[in-house]
Amino acid sequence: MHCHSFYSRDSICSPKLLIDTAIKKGLDGIAITDHNTTKAWDELIEYANTKNFLLILGEEIKIKENNKTIGEILAYFINKEIDPKGKTGEEIIKEIHSQGGIAIIAHHYHRKKPFKLLEKYIKIVDGIEVFNSRSQTKNGNKKSFLLLEKYDLPFVAGSDSHTLWEIGNAYIEINNIQDIKNDILNKKIKVTGKQSPFILQIFSPIAKLIYWFKSL
Repeated sequence: MHCHSFYSRDSICSPKLLIDTAIKKGLDGIAITDHNTTKAWDELIEYANTKNFLLILGEEIKIKENNKTIGEILAYFINKEIDPKGKTGEEIIKEIHSQGGIAIIAHHYHRKKPFKLLEKYIKIVDGIEVFNSRSQTKNGNKKSFLLLEKYDLPFVAGSDSHTLWEIGNAYIEINNIQDIKNDILNKKIKVTGKQSPFILQIFSPIAKLIYWFKSL
């Protein structure tokens, strides 16, 4: 439910390899959630269809207030890219909903960049990412489950994969793959997750450096 391709600029995964690796690991589908872009969609949609593989169209969107980043929201089941520039968090969530999507707060206890104004946003989103293999520590994920108990919200779990080795480290189990959105909203899912090795995060700055050289 939280995968990044190289279109995120900090991932080393090609879109097709995301799907191939997910299939090898026994997953039935993935959500593509690149940072503020949907450039991988067309390639993934076509390839997923040839593999009879579930693809959830999504985007990880940066939220700002007073020109300062306060966190990120995962938009699922949207049908076109949402540009966050010049928009408030409320406007972005409204746009997600207008597309028939759901808005989930991502890694709110991020080890370096926790979601600020959490008490405000948790009242207007659809749910939270209760387990994140990459961006939250074990303690952060434990705190997420406590938050879930407090608010009784819908929830998801995600690997936040930026490398092929991370895919499948966290996932959700559902009863009806054809109605996954409603299963999430009705909390008819189960989450499974494990922490990804911290050393794998070294590939993100490498990916950024590669992107920078290509842009010269």
